[in-house]
Amino acid sequence: MEIKQKIKDIISKFDKDKVMANYAKVIPYFKKYWFRTILALGLAIPIGSLDAVIALSLKPYMDIVMVDKTVQSPWYIPFLIVAFTSTQGLLNYLSTYMNAWVAGKVTSDMKKTLYDKLMHKDATFFDTKSSGDIMRLYNNDPNSACGSLLNNLKNMISRIFSSISLVGVLLYNSWQLAIIAIIVLICAVIPLTKVRKMIMEVTQKSESAGGKVITAYNEAFAGNKVVTAYNLYDYQSKNFRKDLDTMFGLSMKITQKTGWLSPMMHIIVSVGIAAVIGLGSYMIVQKQITSGNFVSFITALIMLYTPIKLLGNNAKAMQTALLALERVIQQLEAVPRIRDKENAVKLTGMNDCVEFRNVSFEYKKNKPVLKNISFSVAKGETFALVGNSGGGKSTIVNLIPRFYDVKSGNVMIDGVDVRDISLTSLRDNISVVFQDNFLFSGTIRENIMLGNLNATEAELHEALKDSYLEDFVNSLEKGLDTNIGERGVLLSGGQKQRIGIARAFLKNAPILILDEATSALDNEAEKIVQQAIENLMKDRTVFVIAHRLTTVQNADRIAVIKNGELVELGNHNELMNIENGVYKHLYESQFAKVQALA
Repeated sequence: MEIKQKIKDIISKFDKDKVMANYAKVIPYFKKYWFRTILALGLAIPIGSLDAVIALSLKPYMDIVMVDKTVQSPWYIPFLIVAFTSTQGLLNYLSTYMNAWVAGKVTSDMKKTLYDKLMHKDATFFDTKSSGDIMRLYNNDPNSACGSLLNNLKNMISRIFSSISLVGVLLYNSWQLAIIAIIVLICAVIPLTKVRKMIMEVTQKSESAGGKVITAYNEAFAGNKVVTAYNLYDYQSKNFRKDLDTMFGLSMKITQKTGWLSPMMHIIVSVGIAAVIGLGSYMIVQKQITSGNFVSFITALIMLYTPIKLLGNNAKAMQTALLALERVIQQLEAVPRIRDKENAVKLTGMNDCVEFRNVSFEYKKNKPVLKNISFSVAKGETFALVGNSGGGKSTIVNLIPRFYDVKSGNVMIDGVDVRDISLTSLRDNISVVFQDNFLFSGTIRENIMLGNLNATEAELHEALKDSYLEDFVNSLEKGLDTNIGERGVLLSGGQKQRIGIARAFLKNAPILILDEATSALDNEAEKIVQQAIENLMKDRTVFVIAHRLTTVQNADRIAVIKNGELVELGNHNELMNIENGVYKHLYESQFAKVQALA
């Protein structure tokens, strides 16, 4: 029973530390390259073992040449040392090359898996992470984790076999001196076991600060016009410098916590060497060992201690790599919060209605955004949502394609809860035109074709016509193959929106969501985009969110959302007839503003 308990305690310790467990979880990524992996690690065995050759060869050389000075000096020993060292160097090169090749391949494979995981993250994840966090978690961490994993294993194997061979040399020359050397070695290694815990928290903060710096660079690129327009150079630089100063401070804290290791190990090692020299000198005088034994022993001892002395300097790098590995494993094992249920049904179109039944939702716990929302939208109906900003309109439409899941209640299509429908088929039946449609770097053709990658040229040109893009595209030298720059930076707002609408035309989904699709446009651009939207709305079930009430007064029904509650529901005339109604007040306020501007 005591033995079993000890085994459990050991396992528990490893679970707590997670290091070995995390290494085990990464190993499957190396299976595809098992031969090269074994070769890269296997070469570390002779590389480490050959360290003993130089130390061992010094004994006969010292005893015969330097002490006895006999004619029969072993002239071949220097050549053997060169030969063994050259062999060790060649093996080291091959091991390094194989190590880099396998690490690069595994890192690439891991990044592919992580990218797939990233693509399936829910909206809440992106709401709470910065671009710097994403870069760190999905790009920088795999580089650090995979590269360090093989390097650490290679170095560990090399040092283990180097230590074994060198300890063998120590024992061969003098078991008494070897005992002293091993005791000192253990004393030098013990502090390293405490380092990880000491710097873990600071290293995590440092990594987080590094993410903020990456975010600052991304924002400098994406927000360059805002910075220029508002003369925010000093403001942005001040924040950036603050982040860099934070990183510097954390870096110095890590140095403060680890910097003492290397000098302390030097002191411990020097004590060991001093003790060996003192006892060794006495043993030479007493003729218990020869001068050759002593020189060979000292050489082996220095070769054994040198890597140990340097371990203190590598503590931060090792800790950073281990934390990166932990984060990579967390992301690889993460299960999307929004995912298919077992036996999820396939949605093949909409035949009846979309229904919200007592739906409540919150982004943060105990801070409700929607409260018991209930309504039904029939097939082919245009349903508008209006109300003040922050009332919950966009949240309502975001629940239909399951960008988020409800806290309570049900969102149903044809009587089936959207959580019981496969995500792929659900989203295949819904098109969304956002207020600011994201365009990917590439051409106009590539961005429109995202709506249906298998669309024909005829379907593509029909989408251009219906979205009023034909004249614009024909005016371009390269037409559809014109590169639009990152995020469509070379296009106007109206052109971006019409490309988004063309994309929705190609998708040809039965349910259409228009989320403030014209609110960011000027009057002329809005007029053209509105015409394109009217074409898109034909024969579809449409959810419209609009700030300008004049654009939705022809909707079949209008829902008025206030502070997360459905307060009024009806068509334009019905709502205008409600005395002191919310919709009537909003409409008259906007109409008065238009009159004043006129």
